[in-house]
Amino acid sequence: MNRIFAVMIFGMSSHISAEESIVDTDRHRVIPIEISFPLEKSNCSVESQCPVVFFSAGYGVSHTKYHFLSDLFAELGYLVVAIGHELPGDPPLSVSGNLLETRSENWRRGSDTLKVVRNVLRGKNPEYNFDHLLLAGHSNGGDISAWLANESPEFIGGLITLDHRRVPLPRSGSIAVLSVRASDFEADAGVLPSEAEQTQYGSCIVKIPNARHNDISDLGPKWLKTSIQRIVRGWLTNTSCQLRV
Repeated sequence: MNRIFAVMIFGMSSHISAEESIVDTDRHRVIPIEISFPLEKSNCSVESQCPVVFFSAGYGVSHTKYHFLSDLFAELGYLVVAIGHELPGDPPLSVSGNLLETRSENWRRGSDTLKVVRNVLRGKNPEYNFDHLLLAGHSNGGDISAWLANESPEFIGGLITLDHRRVPLPRSGSIAVLSVRASDFEADAGVLPSEAEQTQYGSCIVKIPNARHNDISDLGPKWLKTSIQRIVRGWLTNTSCQLRV
C-alpha cells in the first residue's frame, strides 16, 4: 500500500485547523478532513493518550458544519477528525429499492475511508488513541459509522449517531452506543435496539421532541444544538442514559 498523509496538520497551534487532505492512492481519492484539537492538548502524550473521535457528516452537508459538536468533543479532551465522504464523481446516494442493499456501496466506501484516515493518523501521532475510537455521525454519516462499528469492532470503543435511519446499531457489550433521535422520521425496522436489547447491551436511545432531521448541523436552531450537546456531554461523562432533554 502507498497511502500518504498529504498535508502536515499536527503541531499547529490553532484549536481548529483549516481543512486538510489525506491522499488515498489505492482508491485515487483525496479525502478532506478538519481537525479539532483537545483544549488541553499538552495533556496528551505517548504515556497518557488522549481519545479520538471520527465525525462523519450527513449526506449533502459539509463535514465543517458540525462545530457545535466538534467544539464539545475538544472541550472534553478529544482529538476530533471531521471527515468528508462525498467527492465529485461519486455515484449519488440511492433513493429507491431496498436501501439497506442499494446504499451499501456508499457505506462500504465510507467505512474504507474511515479506516484509511485511521491508518494514516495512527502511525504519525502516538499521543492519541486510535485503537479505541469513538465514531460519530449524522444521518448517512451515522450509517457509515454504524457500518464500520459492525464490521471492525476490534478498534471501536463507542458510537454516537444523530438520527441515522438505515444501518442496524451494534448489539455488543464492547461498544458503547448512543443514538440521538429527531422526531420527524422513524428509523427502519431493526435499526434501533429494542428495550430489552438496550438493557442487555447498555445502549442509549434518546428522542428529542419537535426536533427535525435536517436541522442537525451548525445551521440548526440553538435550542436543538444545546439539547444535543447536553445529551452527548451527559452520556460521555457519565456513560449514562438517565439524562433527558
